[in-house]
Amino acid sequence: MCFILNYHYFMKLDTTDKKILQFLQNDSDQSVDIIAEHVSLSRNAVWRRIKLLEDAGYIAKRVALLNADLLNVGLTVFIQIKTSQHTHDWANDLARVSRMLPQIQSVFRMTGELDYLIKARVSDMKDYDLLYQQLTQHLSLSDVSASFVMENIKDTTALPI
Repeated sequence: MCFILNYHYFMKLDTTDKKILQFLQNDSDQSVDIIAEHVSLSRNAVWRRIKLLEDAGYIAKRVALLNADLLNVGLTVFIQIKTSQHTHDWANDLARVSRMLPQIQSVFRMTGELDYLIKARVSDMKDYDLLYQQLTQHLSLSDVSASFVMENIKDTTALPI
């Protein structure tokens, strides 16, 4: 009989694991040698810990963060959505449309008066208008409003560890 274990139920993070995770989330391109030096472990011990952290699901994936301005999508917009439809099918449609539109980075179902909050990256107002038209074409919405980021004071992917 074979059991597949979900390691994160059994793995307790120690201080060294947390330090490794902090290094990786700040720069996942760090060499194992550099991380090992900072956490006072051997290269092999750090490599094994990273592998365990990946297998346990603490490291979901490693990505490169791109420069939005150089890629001409430097305008961040938060789109607030209200809907009169709160069905499973409508939520599935929202998820499908969100995956279809690469400008959309995040979609959150919210508490309070707002139903959904969308974070998107566009090049300018004309590009936002195209995104707005695509959303309203594919989804039944009772209210849509947008707020545009004027200054990015803090934007991080790092989790507090």
